Amino acid sequence: MSTSAQLRSALVSALAEDGALTDPDWLRAAETVPRELFTGSYFEQVPGSVPTRYRPVRQGGEGWLQGIYTDRTLITQLDGRIRPDDVTGSTVEGSPSSSSTLPSLVLRMWQQLEVEQGQRVLEIGTGTGYSTTLGAHRLGDGNLTSVEYDPVVGEAAASAITSAGYTPRLIVGDGLRGDPEGGAYGRLIATCAVRYIPLPWLHQVKPGGKILVTLSGWSYASGLALLTVTGPGTATGRFLPGHTSFMIARPHDRPPRPVLALLPGEERTSLIDPAIIDTWSGSWVAQLAAPSAERMGAGSQQILWDVSTGSQARTAAGPDGGWTVVQRGPVRLWDRVEEAVERWRAAGEPHQKGFGITVSAAGQRVWIGAEDGPGWELPV
Repeated sequence: MSTSAQLRSALVSALAEDGALTDPDWLRAAETVPRELFTGSYFEQVPGSVPTRYRPVRQGGEGWLQGIYTDRTLITQLDGRIRPDDVTGSTVEGSPSSSSTLPSLVLRMWQQLEVEQGQRVLEIGTGTGYSTTLGAHRLGDGNLTSVEYDPVVGEAAASAITSAGYTPRLIVGDGLRGDPEGGAYGRLIATCAVRYIPLPWLHQVKPGGKILVTLSGWSYASGLALLTVTGPGTATGRFLPGHTSFMIARPHDRPPRPVLALLPGEERTSLIDPAIIDTWSGSWVAQLAAPSAERMGAGSQQILWDVSTGSQARTAAGPDGGWTVVQRGPVRLWDRVEEAVERWRAAGEPHQKGFGITVSAAGQRVWIGAEDGPGWELPV
């Protein structure tokens, strides 16, 4: 049976060969830090289960270590409270609330942050502590502060980080507020998604410093942005290539809703194929157009439900070809989506890497191409 060191070396070699990991300093960090210290038991999704169910993979059990050194995200908590070792049956239903992100993404983001030796870094979302420890190894304990929202998760991470031999500054609190003592950081990296850039971050990162964060929303579309702070409360940046998603920060997650009842409304022909918002960038554009909406469905049958007003839109294939849409409520959700998709198509249907973001006292705006291009305000 392969040892931890052998599995770790094989994983790092694979990441280097496929180009996911190029910086030799991060290569050394990945080869040094044992991921198993930070995961313990974890969940695996039960294929085909509806609603989704998970089975616990017990620490030290068959396949446990091999799973840890597979390049995948490991779910470590469900519903903000259920840990794998809490499960008494063979499977459990729930929604992931904490995880150890796949190593290739963690390391790629550290590289994309463009951090330089000696810079102070603020990490939002300690999680299991694996990413934090990689950062502490590369930057030094004294240059890294990490904030975790969940006290149970934070306590487990602190224990794991200490057992690995590292002592970065760890805080349990609302990471959207940044460092409660303030600070002048050169870099900020977030391992959770947000609906908009929290203003405290823009005052705790020095002008010229960078923020790397995933923008998401209640329809769960995502884009990874690298921003440069231009002054207190202001920043500008671009979205990066690839496909990055994280669990949304709990204070930014949608509020609980009642069981959705599909009600009658005004019906018309849809001007676009609803399946376009099933694509990575199409879903992103739809979310920008209707930022308070939750999206359900697939293909030609899409459902949008506005969390703030209760407005609805639902699409279907037309009986004679094409598609129909039924809308009700004060916000005409599908009208907004159609307009946004047409503007995106007119710009050539770019991936998020063709988008940028500007943050100022006037608000937070995502745009296509250039700052004066078509764009949408984020729901600050």
